[in-house]
Amino acid sequence: MRVGMVGVGNISRQYLQHLPDLANLRLTAVADLDTERAAAVAGEQGVLALDVDELLAHDEVDVVLNLTIPAAHAEVAERALAAGKHVYGEKPLATSTAEAAPVLEHARAAGLRVGSAPDTVLGTGIQTARAALDEGMIGSPVGAAVSWSAPGHELWHPAPAFYYQPGGGPLLDMGPYYLTSLVSFFGPVVRVSGSATRSSRERTVATGPLAGTPIPVDVDTHVVAVLEHESGVVSTVTVSFEVWATRSPLFEVYGTAGTLAVPDPNAFSETAAIATADDRTWRDLPVRGGYADAGRGYGLADMAHAIETGRPHRASGELAYHVLEVMEAVGTASREHTVVPVTSRVERPATVPLGARPDTW
Repeated sequence: MRVGMVGVGNISRQYLQHLPDLANLRLTAVADLDTERAAAVAGEQGVLALDVDELLAHDEVDVVLNLTIPAAHAEVAERALAAGKHVYGEKPLATSTAEAAPVLEHARAAGLRVGSAPDTVLGTGIQTARAALDEGMIGSPVGAAVSWSAPGHELWHPAPAFYYQPGGGPLLDMGPYYLTSLVSFFGPVVRVSGSATRSSRERTVATGPLAGTPIPVDVDTHVVAVLEHESGVVSTVTVSFEVWATRSPLFEVYGTAGTLAVPDPNAFSETAAIATADDRTWRDLPVRGGYADAGRGYGLADMAHAIETGRPHRASGELAYHVLEVMEAVGTASREHTVVPVTSRVERPATVPLGARPDTW
């Protein structure tokens, strides 16, 4: 499948690293608002440098890899679909469900696929954790707890302003990794409650040519949510750009017969661990599933394989939409001080069997 990449900013490097390893994908063109940057990447990769309109219309592009900022995700996806291209994008699917819903409707009507990050959940880390849960290694799951925090992305990102605009913040930026994992583990979320706030701390860019530039903050920077899954499991999620140091566990699942330490879903292959009622000492779990040695782009390869074989793809637009609705509901719950129902439903994506590859069949 011939890939046209729109947006060659910071995250694109991780995709460019792994695309050559995926036999069912071939990068053919790149585009960016910064034409000089696009030309430099195109030269490195030996592909075409085009403007966005040219890339969307090009006969050598079958799928658009949408790596633009969140505020542009829905617009670029709609334009790609209108041009008859499949689309796979970075998370979140859009900045709101109102933006995202027409994208999925357009794709269904046109017989095209929409995929969305995160594909980290297809690696051996989260897939091993899911296998342990499905095998009943901690009995019946009762609850889960997530606590992701950092002082703020401005400490490392050279152009971090978009993280503090609508579509950003710790919930829409980091939340998809954890919420996608939780839905993969326990099924869809039916109700949420939560609260959010932001500090008065002044933020400035710390690195790169924009160092010292003030950053306006237009999103909540500390979010706490309670999610009720259709399966009855209750998850608590805290994500924050306000924490300088912490000892809170990153991600755990609590069952009737033990506890599962879930590896970081922002990575592909970290190690899961378990402690049981019979032996309360932690032990690492051997790999039980997932794409080995995976990296960003594996979700796109999985989608290309699914198109070829006619099966559902795992990092789907429908899953990303459900996660987006959950995050939107958390914001509503915080503003209105109420419990908010989640109306969309999605099937748990298929597991990735041990030893599978996304690019061969």
